[in-house]
Amino acid sequence: MGEESPERRPAGELEAGVLAALWAADGPLTPGRVQEELGGSLARTTVTTILSRLYEKGSVTRVRAGRGYAYTPTEDAPGLTARRMHSELAKDEDRGAVLARFVSQLNDEDEQLLRSLLDGGAA
Repeated sequence: MGEESPERRPAGELEAGVLAALWAADGPLTPGRVQEELGGSLARTTVTTILSRLYEKGSVTRVRAGRGYAYTPTEDAPGLTARRMHSELAKDEDRGAVLARFVSQLNDEDEQLLRSLLDGGAA
């Protein structure tokens, strides 16, 4: 007892899998459909819990579907990553130091891309 099953995965990995299933869909998915898209590797209750957490974080929206809900991502993968970056930046009082450290750790290609974007270029 007390041992974790070898199948146990971190919450972030589970959320990423659920979001990937939603991004690949043509429309809103119920927890049962998400479970099917993930190959049935997770219990439906686990999928429902993950979707509820994503809803609370604002990562998905939901509409009534029968007795439950169907879920849709609020953003694509790059949009979600950008929102997470903003969230992390907002946690630190010294935004200048955080941004300076971030920029100093960019590789040359990413630095040039960032310069282009700041100058009004397209990604």
